[in-house]
Amino acid sequence: MDAGSVRRADAENVWHHLTRHGGKPGPVMVRGEGLRLWDLDGKEYLDATSGGVWCVNVGYGRREIAERVAAQLVKMPYYVGSAGNEPAAEFSERLLGHAPGLSRLYFSSSGSEANEKAYKMTRLLASLSGRGGAAILYRDRDYHGTTLGALSTSGQSERKEGFGPFVPGFEELPAAHCYRCPFGLRRGSCSLECARAAGEAIDRLGEGRVAGAVFETVTAGGGVIVPPDGYWQEVAGILKRRGVLLILDEVVTGMGRTGKMFAFEHYGVTPDMATLAKGVASAYMPVSVTLTTEEVFRGLQEGEGALGYFRDISTFGGSAAAAAAADENLAIIEREGLVERAREMGGELLDALKASLAHPNVGDVRGLGLLCGVELVKSKEGREPLPEEGAMAVVARMAELGVLAGRTNRSIPGGNNVINFAPAFTVSRDEVEEIRRALVRALSDVLG
Repeated sequence: MDAGSVRRADAENVWHHLTRHGGKPGPVMVRGEGLRLWDLDGKEYLDATSGGVWCVNVGYGRREIAERVAAQLVKMPYYVGSAGNEPAAEFSERLLGHAPGLSRLYFSSSGSEANEKAYKMTRLLASLSGRGGAAILYRDRDYHGTTLGALSTSGQSERKEGFGPFVPGFEELPAAHCYRCPFGLRRGSCSLECARAAGEAIDRLGEGRVAGAVFETVTAGGGVIVPPDGYWQEVAGILKRRGVLLILDEVVTGMGRTGKMFAFEHYGVTPDMATLAKGVASAYMPVSVTLTTEEVFRGLQEGEGALGYFRDISTFGGSAAAAAAADENLAIIEREGLVERAREMGGELLDALKASLAHPNVGDVRGLGLLCGVELVKSKEGREPLPEEGAMAVVARMAELGVLAGRTNRSIPGGNNVINFAPAFTVSRDEVEEIRRALVRALSDVLG
């Protein structure tokens, strides 16, 4: 198709994600290389969001992944996941070598699905132990997916509006957000009330009435929120003492994004389950995994009766081609030292973004590894969030300047004011400087 036909077909046929159609059409992307993208008009962009949703972690144009997938497609693209396949076995061995305390992985095809599997595992374990109907806790501002089950555990009310009724049996906890502490306290002058809230909720609901708790290790789309020191140790201890499973959603933060293979490694805790998706194959193929301890696995193998095991399937969890992409992606990460590079360049990116703190509408800059956020406010003193339209305008101006940034998008009432940055792990110092310049220029152009 020629360019005009592509534009027409896109405008008339394709229902785009997160889009109210009828306004100015967005770009049609046609090519990528490294961190660079080109649209149908030939305009070049620096992608500071790894594909827009933090997933093309090793960058565009990786021929080694494409060639590995192509070879597997010819050899055998797929067979149902109740049987094994070579690349899945190879990837499992490679990944579990990086996963302290976790010993099993269950394949599916998206982050939402990986979390759904974790919830089903948790509920079935509770049922097999005589605690059917036990609740799962989740946290304000965290996001766990688009399906009704995953959305039921998402602390982002604007994403949920109009889609109810939601799945029962989930209870919300407060966010671990020091800049906007739900308890009105200041960082360093509290007793980790946000962590202790988990124990209070479990005690309130009653003994045996909570089966698990799911959290993003670092809140991503809810505003790039890094928990305070001691938070995860406190939460993990509370849950362990009460026999509640800890589920860590590492769909964004896993596979090296934060400068460790798993974000929970920064905090010295090991979850009972962890979910991975976006960076598993750097979006070259759709694939996700739910990782568990051996204890969880055994608990769902040794239940009594014909129904006492995990009766579940993911059609495309059996994709041998997707597993091949995952294995080659992880091989690249290992070979090129990209986890360490994410740590190093993440520090440089965070420092560069802190230059924007000089602007009167920048309230906070925060992040971990190559996951950083800039929170916009009406004034530094009042900390009142800048309306979403302001953040939209800054991001749009950055795109005009050739840098694609992200933002909280109609997720949290009054909280859609964070611009986020999560470039591929191969980002260079020159590209970090390009991101910084575009942000500072856009803030000046839009907000004065």
